[in-house]
Amino acid sequence: MKVELQNLTKIFPSRNKKKGEPDVVAVNDFTFTIPDGKLVGLLGPSGCGKSTTLYMISGLQQPTSGRIFFGDEDVTDLSPVNRGIGLVFQNYALYPHMTVKQNILFPLQNLKGADKMTKEQMLQRAYEAARLVQIDELMDRKPSELSGGQQQRVAIARAIVKMPRVLLLDEPLSNLDARLRLQTREEIRRIQKETGITTVFVTHDQEEAMSISDLIVVMKLGVVQQVGKPQDIYDDPTNLFVAKFLGTPPINVFQGEVIGEKLYVGENAILDVKGVEDQPVTFAIRPEGFELNENGPLVCELSNVEVMGRDVSIISRHANAVSPIIRSIINADNKLDVSSTTVRYSLKPHKVFLFNAQTEERIYFN
Repeated sequence: MKVELQNLTKIFPSRNKKKGEPDVVAVNDFTFTIPDGKLVGLLGPSGCGKSTTLYMISGLQQPTSGRIFFGDEDVTDLSPVNRGIGLVFQNYALYPHMTVKQNILFPLQNLKGADKMTKEQMLQRAYEAARLVQIDELMDRKPSELSGGQQQRVAIARAIVKMPRVLLLDEPLSNLDARLRLQTREEIRRIQKETGITTVFVTHDQEEAMSISDLIVVMKLGVVQQVGKPQDIYDDPTNLFVAKFLGTPPINVFQGEVIGEKLYVGENAILDVKGVEDQPVTFAIRPEGFELNENGPLVCELSNVEVMGRDVSIISRHANAVSPIIRSIINADNKLDVSSTTVRYSLKPHKVFLFNAQTEERIYFN
């Protein structure tokens, strides 16, 4: 099911208008089409409007302006129950007095009219959903008898048992430990691929979004910053916010200046940037964008070396760095003199991004 959002805006009225506090624009003119059968990640920091967008798609919140379409059907004014959505909350929201089976059956028992099912049909559908999320052996347990990961699977089974047109996941992994988060996100991707349900996945964790999404939407203060395939956005960020938000370890940010189509850090020219006018700039280097070079133009103060098996993480500092530390990732086969007080680098041009010092918008160079 294709989902189309047209100029979607959500404004929450100020609670203290007498004190002059402005209204809160949670989502501002959001226009985007979610392709049929794809998993789309809404990504951004807390307060960026991603959950509000999800709740408008679900019908739990009404947009201030704009329209929502499921396929060719305008669902903007439809109630959640009539939209054909499955919703998984951050806190699971299972019924504690019901067994796993009863929790999964509950949405089917509320179907009416032509959609109403017999008991046998409901049981068959419930067990199919349980097998899909691999909890069919836990059907007689109560939620209190399950681990966090098992409870999350029950919540997903309950959401997909009706075979919804759209599946909506609101930070479903935030209450799980690191190992279980990894396992569960892989399960979510597997389930989405097997069912082919159009899915919207809300998270503030860029690693989660990049690992399972077909497309990601990066948001900031209610405004869409960039939309695209995860790797495309990582390789080609449109502004400094997107560059900083995606990537682990985070990108390294510096203040510099372009003079004569060369990028300078202090007095050192570190990279040719053809086509860029003379101006002060902010620039950023991915951790994998550094190459050890004893004659390299970028000279940093060596702080520490962390051996991580196949890779080595070099921690350094520079007077022009905005980041408190500079973290570069190099192959462990490269030899570094750890007794030295400095480390020199040459740079991979495709891992270096220039940004306007005032607007933080991307400046492209040849």
